[in-house]
Amino acid sequence: MGSSRQLQVGDHAPDFSLLDQNGRMVRLSEYEGQKTAVLAFYVKAFTSG
Repeated sequence: MGSSRQLQVGDHAPDFSLLDQNGRMVRLSEYEGQKTAVLAFYVKAFTSG
């Protein structure tokens, strides 16, 4: 498990990997220095709540 420290404004996001919409594994570090990455989290998205 990683650190439980909360990120602060201006912090770099820790590296992580997720499946994209095509089932391909993508790592945040693949885009370092190449593109701007925007992470958006939608609370209760696709839920009944």
